[in-house]
Amino acid sequence: MIDRYTLPEMARIWAPENRYRKWLEIEILVCEAWARKGKIPTEVPERIRQRASFDLERIRVLEEQTRHDVIAFVRSVSESLGDDGKYIHYGLTSYDVVDTALSLLMKEAAEAILAELEILLLVLKEKAREYKHTLMAGRTHGVHAEPITFGLKMALWLAESHRNLLRLKRARESISVGKISGAVGTYAHVDPWVERYVCDRLGLKPAAVSTQILQRDRHAHYLSALAILGSSLDKFATEIRGLQRTEVREVEEPFQAGQKGSSAMPHKRNPVLSEQLSGLSRVLRGNLVAALENIPLWHERDISNSSVERIIIPDSTTLAHYMVRSFTKILRGMRVYPERMRANLESTHGLVFSERVLLALIDAGLSREAAYDAVQESAMKAWEEGADFKQLLLTNPTVSRHLTPEILEQCFDYQYQLRHIDEVFDRLGI
Repeated sequence: MIDRYTLPEMARIWAPENRYRKWLEIEILVCEAWARKGKIPTEVPERIRQRASFDLERIRVLEEQTRHDVIAFVRSVSESLGDDGKYIHYGLTSYDVVDTALSLLMKEAAEAILAELEILLLVLKEKAREYKHTLMAGRTHGVHAEPITFGLKMALWLAESHRNLLRLKRARESISVGKISGAVGTYAHVDPWVERYVCDRLGLKPAAVSTQILQRDRHAHYLSALAILGSSLDKFATEIRGLQRTEVREVEEPFQAGQKGSSAMPHKRNPVLSEQLSGLSRVLRGNLVAALENIPLWHERDISNSSVERIIIPDSTTLAHYMVRSFTKILRGMRVYPERMRANLESTHGLVFSERVLLALIDAGLSREAAYDAVQESAMKAWEEGADFKQLLLTNPTVSRHLTPEILEQCFDYQYQLRHIDEVFDRLGI
């Protein structure tokens, strides 16, 4: 399911070895803090930093015996330290290490996703500029409404993607906290200064207050940013899918040489990449529900969140990273058919100008109700008979009484409809 090109980066972040390295760094920093407070000999932290190591297989064996991952880790590290091993994990509870490290991992994953979002924004800006004046039909309820440009659609996606970038940055900030506050968050066996020392060196802020864990509204905020990002990509992909339909065929996602669309029908070119994004976005939204369920825990902690997070956090970050890259790839190779857009726009024989005619009749002194009825009469005839809308209006008694042929001709001007697009683009800095 996940493309090979996204695996090395995200797989490295969530690999056990990376997690244990962060656990070890936290343990060593705690020892440094204790030494500065005079709790342990000053030479111990440097010896620990030089000698401390862990063994993945040994941790696995110890965890099978102890049924506790942190104890297994601490024992493996202690075995590499001799007598200095007694200073490892001094005054700590498991989640002082686990939650602080998880914040680091989530921050690291967010930065990888943000880097991909920055690339996506550049591609969207490029596409918006390229197709700024490419006319197409705007659609509401799937039905032609009024003219827009494909560049305006890209500008809309650009603005939404920028909001996703800001949301993820805020979520990264929300999760960039640590806690070294002991078993129930009272600092009974660890000085608050130790927490400040450790968090400062890790680039985190100490949680203002914690229990045995960091509170899970932070993690839910983070997963919600990813779920909204996924839903935006779903929205963009759904639009491409709609525009790729055979009857429309204004846009196509990339179709590579040698690619096959169907085992039975050689002619098929299916929007499979866009459909994949729509499907994967459902996983991100589902994972958010699980993250929300993790917020209410018993008293100062229970472990019901732990098993869930081992799945949803690595999966959601990896999926989001992949989805942003995949959509960028779609955009870069996207086929756009301006002639087809123009043909579809004109297929309703001028109906997309109905509001302009309505307003012209009102400006000429007709009541809104009478103007609407007159325009709709000709519009419905154009719909049903495939006749030219402008010609029908010219023969409509109400319209011809209030609008000269010259004024009516001016109502059928694409440039008038799109005269404010420059202002929209200026607001977005495109």
